[in-house]
Amino acid sequence: MTLDEYKSGKVPKSDLSSADLRRLRQLKAVGVVERQDHYVLTARTITGVLELSRIRLVLRPKFPIAGNRLIDWLSYANGQNSTTDEELRNWPLGKDGYAGLVPAALLYECRLLLRRGLRRDYVRRQRVDTTLRGRLNVEAQATRCFGAVDQLHVRTFEYEDGGWENLVCGAALAAAAGQVSDSLLRHQLVATAADFPATLRIPDALPLLARGRHSVLNDHYRPAHAWARMVLGGGGPNDLLNPYGFGAQGLLLKLDDLWESVVQRMAAEAAAAVGGRWAQDAGHHIRTHGRHGSSTPPFRPDVLLSFAPPAAPPESTPYLAVDAKYKNYAKKNVSREDRHQLLTYIAGYTDPGNPLALVVHPDPKGPSDHQLEFRGPRGLVGRILVLGLDTRSDPRTAAEPLRKAIADFAASVATI
Repeated sequence: MTLDEYKSGKVPKSDLSSADLRRLRQLKAVGVVERQDHYVLTARTITGVLELSRIRLVLRPKFPIAGNRLIDWLSYANGQNSTTDEELRNWPLGKDGYAGLVPAALLYECRLLLRRGLRRDYVRRQRVDTTLRGRLNVEAQATRCFGAVDQLHVRTFEYEDGGWENLVCGAALAAAAGQVSDSLLRHQLVATAADFPATLRIPDALPLLARGRHSVLNDHYRPAHAWARMVLGGGGPNDLLNPYGFGAQGLLLKLDDLWESVVQRMAAEAAAAVGGRWAQDAGHHIRTHGRHGSSTPPFRPDVLLSFAPPAAPPESTPYLAVDAKYKNYAKKNVSREDRHQLLTYIAGYTDPGNPLALVVHPDPKGPSDHQLEFRGPRGLVGRILVLGLDTRSDPRTAAEPLRKAIADFAASVATI
């Protein structure tokens, strides 16, 4: 069954087990409404593939992002550098849709490691031998051999490729092979996994990955480990962009979260290039005061940029609020709720002499921009610059309109 974002479809009750229903409600991937003889499933902003007991649920995005570009946006959101290798560019979007890109990315990075040569290090081993190599395990020798010396329990350090870096990759490749439906990709994953150490159980891989640390010696493993995290943890709807752990057991992607992460990195980098920074301190946010105000969350834009030295007081700091909206505002007007939200940011954060806020949305047809101006009896209330970023380009190229808007704002506040 295939559903586009925010679209609905009917599923006979016989096709969904009670375990399927629990899983759908836990993941919140779709809305589930029970009718007399069927269920109505309504897609949300989560895309990917869910293998249920009797049906395969494919959730498609409303913005068509080609597979050879989505991997760029995923890498960018995860803080990785994109690659221009043609092998990576030619990944097909098969039956697994976007979900198949994560195992393919893992496969690509692991093949690069094999070409370079797997890192070898001294690995602690315990073995039984007839000669003493390393240190004698006195406790094991006394309790298991009862003083006999024909078999020696020894502890040694062997120079081999069994370090945690390679063990994690091997476990992730084996896990990915069981998640994909494409036979060629599965064969490639299994073949590549055979070239890595396979002594680590899949449930033990994530804790080992969480404890592991990257240094100058193993930093080239970082991209492979980023994709391994997604495969081993299931890549749930809220977890694909989270580097610290997973729990959803399904290769799904929440595209509005992806878009927010991309815009946050774009805006922070653009501000840093012109002397600004991302203001994340609690003292920089609008708060509600009053009888029930202390328990309400602050009014916090996706990115609040500050263009003043870190020691400057908030009341004298020039701010620019940037909000990421996973909506096609090139075709339709900015919604009333979003306009009110951005005007609140303008009133609370910006200088009355330059009341500007940015809305950044994806535009699959190319870069676009337009400006909304709000005026009242006392004159200008605020301006909202609506920027559409080209999802057909790589993130750094697509970010050019946002970089220009932030640079123009920084130049304007520098002259005040």
